[in-house]
This record gives sequence, structure tokens and C-alpha cells, in this order.
Amino acid sequence: MKLLLVKLSSLGDVVHTFPALTDAAACVPGLTVDWAVEEAFAPVARLHPAVRRTITVPLRRLSRRPLAAVSNGEAMRVRAALAAEPYDLVIDGQGLMKSAAVAALARGPRHGFDRVSAREGLASLLYGTRHHVPEVEHMAVRLRKLFAAALGYGLDDLPADTGLRPAPGGVPYLVFLHGTTWPTKTWTLDGWRALAALAGKAGVAVRLFAHGAEERARAEAIAAGQDNVRLLPPQGLEGIAPEIAGAAGVVTVDTGLGHLAAAYGVPTVGLYGPTNPVLTGLFGPCVTELKARRDCAPCEKARCRIAPETIEGPPCLADISAAEVWQALGRLGPAA
Repeated sequence: MKLLLVKLSSLGDVVHTFPALTDAAACVPGLTVDWAVEEAFAPVARLHPAVRRTITVPLRRLSRRPLAAVSNGEAMRVRAALAAEPYDLVIDGQGLMKSAAVAALARGPRHGFDRVSAREGLASLLYGTRHHVPEVEHMAVRLRKLFAAALGYGLDDLPADTGLRPAPGGVPYLVFLHGTTWPTKTWTLDGWRALAALAGKAGVAVRLFAHGAEERARAEAIAAGQDNVRLLPPQGLEGIAPEIAGAAGVVTVDTGLGHLAAAYGVPTVGLYGPTNPVLTGLFGPCVTELKARRDCAPCEKARCRIAPETIEGPPCLADISAAEVWQALGRLGPAA
């Protein structure tokens, strides 16, 4: 059977699809999977062993400059790639109008969430078969149920498996994932520095990534005066993924790379303030989430109403101490 999966973005959403792919590969003999995905996340989609090839969809660029995409032939190349061969099944795992439109360009019967279950209910009108999987469980669980319904197998006694495994360990090190999109999702600089100091006292190295000037400034501030902390050079997802897979432990704010660490089975501690991890939190065999304890959290806001002038580390996340994070890491069993 040939399956086309449409799951365009984001990094966390892509990773949350992995358990469903593992189920499908185990339950459908001879399954071949192609994945239509935003070009930025294609390296992550290719990490799953069930994926034969990715069809990159530069949707952001196409939407920003649609006339240029038509005139330079890029839009036609995407359309031709999606229609190049027939599929036995097309599954839209995103439930958005944009993903449903991409799925409609492929050749094959289309399955997706029903009107109640889809993020954008109108998207369901473009599917031939719709499945009721309401938004009351983690997205990874919902996707497992969607795939099972579309492909005709059961999930009873089938354990969740992302299909990824941590890399064999050498000298243990931790990875701190400090960068995120919302100011309210950040932890305090003092928290990161105190946590790095605790790692240093235990003789454990720390590695940091930085994307852009703001993250680099924060990473340099975390590393300042701490010999056990190293800022890695800028690199793409192809280079970042092995660093995460080989870590003894990861501490992350609410960001896509944290989901990748969890999927690898690396001991991962997530720090959650304004966002609720129940539906889209870390999903993996060795994770724990430290949640804000204030009544105002989760607020789902990019700007803190209690301390609107806060640039980094809103009060709800500032309440979480480095000692608390270190203890959580120790309970998961990394080098700490």
C-alpha cells in the first residue's frame, strides 16, 4: 500500500505524527509512506524510518509571493510532485484549509478529521472520508487514532512508539533548549545559569544552540564564566538532531526541539508557563513537565498581563527553580 501523509508544520506537529507512522508500518504489510511537509521541517520528517521520501511544500514562500511562484514554475513543480503517482490513501493529519488543499492535489482517496475534530472545520469538506477524533487527548494520541481508523487496524495493546532511539552515549552532556517564539515561554537567565552551575558541580557538560541574534545573546550570557557550557555553531536540523539524540538529558521550554528530544527517548524536562501541555506537550517514554503553579496559568498569551514589561522569564516560569529542574532531571536518570 502507498500512503501520502500531509502534515506540513510545525516541528512539534511533525514529531507528534511519528507514533502514528510507527503503528501504520507495524500493522500494514508492505506500507510505503511519502510525506508532504513544509521544506523547513523535511529533515525532521525524514528521521522516521517508515518514510520513503518527502515532498517539500514551500507554502510560506508560495503564500508570500504567489505570482512569483507561478511565474517561476515553483507552484507547478509542487503540484506535479504531489500528483506524480497515485496513492492508495491520502491522510491529512493537520486539519487545516492549507493542508486539505495540498492533499486535494494528490491522486488518491482522502481521509482526515471530521468537521468537529479538525482545527478548521471547513477543511473536512475536502476529504472523502472523515473520522471523529475529538480534541480531548494529546495530538499524538489523536493522530494514532486517525491513522488506525483510516488504515483499518486496532490500537489495543499496541504501545506508542515514536520510531526514534537515543544515540549510543559517549561522554555525557546535557542540552538546554532555551529559545522559543513567545517571550512568555522563556525561562529566566538566572535560572539557566544556576542550572548550568549545578551541572558544572556534577562534572556534566552543557551544550547550547542559538538561532538568530537574540538567542545567541542569551546563550552567550548563560555560558559566560562557566567552563562546562559550550555554544554550538549555527547549524540546520540535520546537525541539531544528532546532538539531541546523543544527550544524556535535555531541559526545554515550550519549543519544537523539545518535542524532538522527547521522541528520541532522551530524558527530557519541559518547562511550561503560559501554554497547556495536556494536548500538545512532550510525548515520549522519558519525559516530565514542570508546570506553572499560578492561578493565571496557562493563559495562552504571548504577553504577560501581570508583568507586561517582562522581556524574558514571566513570573509563572520564574517560580520554577534550578534546583527543582535538576531534581527532575535526576529522577529521569540522565548523567545528573
